[in-house]
Amino acid sequence: MKKVGLYFGTFNPIHIGHLVIANHMVEFSDLDEVWFVVTPQSPFKVKKTLLDNHQRFEMVYEATKDYDRLKPSNIEFNLPQPNYTINTLVHLGEKHPNGYEFSLIMGEDNLKGLHKWKNYEAILELHNIYVYPRISEGAIEHQFQDHEKIHRVNAPIMEISSTLIRKEHKNGKNIKPLLPPEVWKYMDEMNFYR
Repeated sequence: MKKVGLYFGTFNPIHIGHLVIANHMVEFSDLDEVWFVVTPQSPFKVKKTLLDNHQRFEMVYEATKDYDRLKPSNIEFNLPQPNYTINTLVHLGEKHPNGYEFSLIMGEDNLKGLHKWKNYEAILELHNIYVYPRISEGAIEHQFQDHEKIHRVNAPIMEISSTLIRKEHKNGKNIKPLLPPEVWKYMDEMNFYR
C-alpha cells in the first residue's frame, strides 16, 4: 500500500518553503510520496493575482521533477467548481481503488479551522492528517487535540509566503533565493507577477 500525502495549494508560485515541508514529510513520516494538488482558480472568485491553472501546474512540475517522491497533481482541474476536499478524496479513491492510501497534509493554522470544513467527520474517518507547525493565532478544537488520525510532524517552520514573493518581485526586489531555480527561470522567462 503506497501512502500518499496530499498537499493542497494554489502554489502561486510554489517556493522553497513548500518543498522543504513536502520533502520533510516523505523523509520523516511514514508517507511514501507527497502530491502537490494544484487548486484551480474558482470561476466564482476571479483573482487578478492568480496565474492560470496550467502555468501554476507547470511551476510545480518544474519544482518537483528532480524529486522522486514529490509529484505534481492536476486532479482538481476537471472537478466541478466550487470544489470541496471531500470530493477530491472521493474522486481519488475511485481513480485509484487499489494500492493507494491518501492522507492530507496541512498547516496547524488549517487544523484550527477543520471543524468548519464540509464533511470533516467523513474525512477524519477515512483519512489521516499530517500537520506541520505554523505560527498562527487561535486554538485547536478539543476534538482534534489527541485524535488518532491526526499526526504532528515536527517540520521546520517556514514563514515564506507566495503573497510576499509576488509583492516583492513586483517591487523589483531579488526574490530568487526563495524559489527553486527552475521555478525562478520559468517565472522570469514568462515575466510573471511583474
